Amino acid sequence: MDKAKRKAIIAGNWKMNKTASEAAVLVDELIPAVKDASCEVVICTPYTDLVTAVAKTKGTNIHVGAENVHFEKSGAFTGEISADMLVDLGVEYVIVGHSERRQYFAETDQTVNKRALAALNAGLKVIICVGESLQQREEGVTEELVRMQTKIALRDVTAEQMANVVIAYEPIWAIGTGMTATATDANRTIAAIRAAGCQVGISIRPGTPVEAVFPYLGVVDLILVMSVEPGFGGQKFIPTTPTRIAAICAERTRRGCDTLIEVDGGINTETGPLCIAAGADWLVAGSSLFHAMDPAAVVNVLHSK
Repeated sequence: MDKAKRKAIIAGNWKMNKTASEAAVLVDELIPAVKDASCEVVICTPYTDLVTAVAKTKGTNIHVGAENVHFEKSGAFTGEISADMLVDLGVEYVIVGHSERRQYFAETDQTVNKRALAALNAGLKVIICVGESLQQREEGVTEELVRMQTKIALRDVTAEQMANVVIAYEPIWAIGTGMTATATDANRTIAAIRAAGCQVGISIRPGTPVEAVFPYLGVVDLILVMSVEPGFGGQKFIPTTPTRIAAICAERTRRGCDTLIEVDGGINTETGPLCIAAGADWLVAGSSLFHAMDPAAVVNVLHSK
C-alpha cells in the first residue's frame, strides 16, 4: 500500500456484544495495545456503549464509531438514532450497509445512500459496506453489483466528502460456504473498488494454497489470513497458520512491498504470539476477549509480543 496516497484503517465492529461496563474494561485494555499503531484505529460499538467508549478514548488515538444510523434528522422512528445524535455524543465514524443489515433488516442500496448522506452532512466519517451474495456471484454479476452498490451509495456525495468515506468489501458468499474467489474474481473486484478511490483487502481461507495471495502483495492494502474456517466463532486455531503467515511475510519481503498481514480465528494468548512471530501485523481476537475472565491479561500478553 502506498501510504503517501492512502490512509490505513483498522476498524473493529463489536456487533451486539458488550454491556457498557464490559465495554469500559475492554477499551481500557485496547488503549495501550494500539497506542503505537501506524494506522487509524476505529471501534464501532453498540449504541448503549457509545457514551462509555467516547469518554474512555478521549485523548487517545482510538476513534469511536456507531454500527448504524437513520437517515432522518428526527421524527417518529422508534428505536432509531440520528446522525446529529451521534455527533452530539462525540462519535466520529458510522457503519452503513453492513451485510447483516441488508440480510436481516431489509437494507437496500438506496437506504444505504440516504444513511451515508445524512452521516456525511452531519460531519461523520462513513464506512460503507459492499459485497455480493452466493447467488449473485454464481450469476456472474459481482463486478457490476459492487460497482453499482458503490455508485448508489456515493450518489450526491461531494468530492470534499469523499475524504470521509471508507468502502469495506466483504464477499458474503465466502462466509461459511467453502467457496473461494478466483484470481479473476478478485482482480475485477479490486479494480471496481479502486475505481471509487478506496482501499482494498482480501482474505484467504485455510484450505486455499497460500501461494494464491502472492500476486496480490503490493496490489491490495491488506491480506487477512483466516486461521479457522469462516462462518462462526469459537473454533480452534488451525496449527499450520503460522507457517502460512511466514510464507506470505517472506514473499512480501522479497517483493519489497508493505501490504499488511492480519490474522483472524482462534486467536488467544497461545496462538497470537505464534502469529506475531511469523510476521503478522494485526490480530483479530473475538471469543478469547469477550469470554475472558480477565480481558486485560489477554490484551497484555498479545501486546507484549
